[in-house]
Amino acid sequence: MTKLFKLSFLALLFLALGCEQLKNGDDGSQFKIPVKYYKLDNGLKVILSQDRTTPTVAVAVYYNIGFRVEPKDRTGFAHLFEHMMFQGSQNLGKMEFVNLIQKNGGILNGSTRFDFTNYYEVVPSHKLETILWAEADRMKGLDITQENLTNQQGVVKNEVKVNVMNQPYGGFPWLDMPQYANQNWYNAHNFYGDLEDLDSANLTDVKDFFNTYYSPNNAALAVVGDFEMEDAKQWIEKYFGEIPSSELPEKPDISEPKQTEEKQFEKEDKLAKEPAYSMAYKMPERNTPEYYAMGLLNQILVQGDNSLLYKKLVKEKGYTDEVSGGINYLGNMFNYNGPMLWMFDFTYDSEVPADSITMAIDEVMDGLLQNGITQDMLSNALVKLRSSMYDDMGNNFGLGKADLLCSFALFDDNPNRINMLEGEFKKITPEIANQTIQDYLRKTNRTILAIKPTANQENL
Repeated sequence: MTKLFKLSFLALLFLALGCEQLKNGDDGSQFKIPVKYYKLDNGLKVILSQDRTTPTVAVAVYYNIGFRVEPKDRTGFAHLFEHMMFQGSQNLGKMEFVNLIQKNGGILNGSTRFDFTNYYEVVPSHKLETILWAEADRMKGLDITQENLTNQQGVVKNEVKVNVMNQPYGGFPWLDMPQYANQNWYNAHNFYGDLEDLDSANLTDVKDFFNTYYSPNNAALAVVGDFEMEDAKQWIEKYFGEIPSSELPEKPDISEPKQTEEKQFEKEDKLAKEPAYSMAYKMPERNTPEYYAMGLLNQILVQGDNSLLYKKLVKEKGYTDEVSGGINYLGNMFNYNGPMLWMFDFTYDSEVPADSITMAIDEVMDGLLQNGITQDMLSNALVKLRSSMYDDMGNNFGLGKADLLCSFALFDDNPNRINMLEGEFKKITPEIANQTIQDYLRKTNRTILAIKPTANQENL
């Protein structure tokens, strides 16, 4: 959620050389990504994946703490801490980490998600050791001062005001919908943070949070790109190996009760000029057949101009110009570890009754339920999903691969799952897909959230 630092000239040059290419598997039908996985004695999970396509290397550190499980009286704290990680460490002063990357021709960023906070860099290959040292330096300890804390509290509060409070459709539906659709506080609170909670964070909170969650036994480190395997292993041991582990607290219960009634809400927006509509269904549990079936149904229903909802709402009814949707609006269907929503949203003309939109959506959903999914539909969906999935893995200097490798290491202790995904989708039969429709795409498992614009009324 932090601002992306500008690409250097060298990074742009590497981008112009072309994206990484994934290697074909032995059968020639699916990609195979090299994965070397091991753990340091202090618990740090390490994933190494070589790719010699371009002379760059991506380093990603994922900490197993996201805004889903932040303290109840400190909403927005996980995001605030993401900002704190750029304020200096033992050997790198304020902004020196950023300058180090940029002066070496690299890019960097960080973000806070449901179940992790991540930090990543892409640099020329010969600077790998430098970046590993720098990441280890801030894992060892931050420069936690009242000045840095106060400064970043102001930055985060301003980000909330700019991105949510003072934007039309601010937070819709990625921030809003979980608060309406979910019941468990951990899944339903304001992830960006209440302004009063952000103000109340103190140095003790920050230090305790860092010492607890920013430890090697709560983290995964991925190195992806052009590097020597033995060099990387040696440097990782040298710089990360002596960092002490921490005693991790028991994880809270983040489960969601089964939804048994449709929920409908309306939210007023004084900055919006057109009404907006979103609908969300609670997802099946990760890694189940139904979960993979939903990945394919997502392709069938909302991805692309050949999707069923696009055909109905845009081409046939003309209610909107575009339908956006997916599983996990703050990432992808693979990089989360808890209850999740599949949802879609769009703006529409104020002359269109909201009930007409719901009726049109029901025509699509009821048609799926009555007519069923065919093997041809699943096959076409797999082609679309496969293309999107491997595009994500192959682009952005290897950061797409690093994201999945770290996520699967943190959540499943098995980063090699990255090579199993296509096989899991291929197991989905029409019978599984149709049962998933009955069990999860039912009206009683959905939440509707509409935006009502009030700007014109206030200007009268």
